[in-house]
Amino acid sequence: MAAARVLLIDDETNMRHLLSIMLGKAGYDIEEAGNGIDALKKLASSRFDFVLCDIRMPKMDGMTFLKQARDLHPETTYIMMSAYGTTDSAIEAMKEGAYDYISKPFKTDEVLITLKKAEERGRLRQENIRLKSRISEIEKKYSFGNIVARSEAMAGVFGLVSKVAGHKTTVLVTGESGTGKELIAKAIHANSERADGPIVTINCGGIPENLLESELFGYKRGAFTDAVKDKPGYFEEADGGTIFLDEIGELPLSLQVKMLRVLQEEEITPLGGVGSLKIDVRIIAATSKDLSREVQEGNFREDLFYRINVMTIHMPPLRERRGDIPLLVGYFIDQFNKKLNKNIEALSSEAMPILMEYSWPGNVRELENVIERAVLLAKGRWITPDELIQPSSPDMGPAEALSLKKAVKRLERELIAKALKLTGGNRTRAAKILEVSRPMLIGKIKEYGIDL
Repeated sequence: MAAARVLLIDDETNMRHLLSIMLGKAGYDIEEAGNGIDALKKLASSRFDFVLCDIRMPKMDGMTFLKQARDLHPETTYIMMSAYGTTDSAIEAMKEGAYDYISKPFKTDEVLITLKKAEERGRLRQENIRLKSRISEIEKKYSFGNIVARSEAMAGVFGLVSKVAGHKTTVLVTGESGTGKELIAKAIHANSERADGPIVTINCGGIPENLLESELFGYKRGAFTDAVKDKPGYFEEADGGTIFLDEIGELPLSLQVKMLRVLQEEEITPLGGVGSLKIDVRIIAATSKDLSREVQEGNFREDLFYRINVMTIHMPPLRERRGDIPLLVGYFIDQFNKKLNKNIEALSSEAMPILMEYSWPGNVRELENVIERAVLLAKGRWITPDELIQPSSPDMGPAEALSLKKAVKRLERELIAKALKLTGGNRTRAAKILEVSRPMLIGKIKEYGIDL
């Protein structure tokens, strides 16, 4: 391995000589310059890993040199020196891009330690660049949009998405709650010719039945008491793009007939309207129900089922693709490090088996929430079992310990107790810290039985 190259810049010949001997013995390859102008010429003709530069010099002082050199050679590490060192000059040097600042007279070890630290920083920086490049390669190999996976089951899903994306074919995405059905819909849209158009998402089970028709198809002024003006529905908003009908199995029978007409005729009739309106919309539906069984039990129209079941993409549950768990954990840690301004590296060797053995009834969504909570609570750079499983009663199994609802309640109670302790029991101030209303805080205090 080639020796690190150091450029010494100082107008004092004796200082340059002293540093050259000292650093040469330590294995560095040394060149010298007596002022900033000569140093810039040497930087232009040769590559240097480090520059040790005095601040007070004739012809061109150290700060002027640093400003010009940093612009021309940003990859080099600059360490400034001065016998007239002050805090202000050190701060100014750092602002201009110096790695460190050494005050003269200095001890031999001080210069060597500073260089070794700079070398370590450079090594870590290169390692980080290689790591980011590796992550980028992994993401290309193991991701499709925001879907991260490497299992054979998900490779099949990615293949179907690629095949169907370029066509207007209606797609039915099936799978348990939390498996990522909406991400599949977004991936299909993003890889289609409609990518520049809108994608509109609606949860068919999340809107009251008496409002669902007007939300889907819009309404005309006067259609009902509060209809003071025309309002376009979700289908009209999605014109030229894609509409994602999540939980279509919850669609009331009364609206299934109208949905069938949309699929057959590609037109809608707003509530209270007379004529129909032509639309150009690609439909992607999703369900966690067994629609075949729903048809047999009379809860879902058979003709509508066949219309939406042109191409089916099934999202396997997380327990059937456990090989994706480490990859997903790494992805979520990276996301929540950015969101929560943390610097978590990974799970400890004791923590990963807990995730691998758990059944994950809430699938990827549950894993995401568990990792967010763990990143938030982690004290060091590693997530340990303590952050994954809260202290529980002897009869509470791992599934209960990892329950999202129970975890949220435990965390909520813990944060409220800490805020009250911090404010000496002042509920108004505690509510401000927690960013909730005072009445809500009082209700939570009663709900959790928190003693003040």
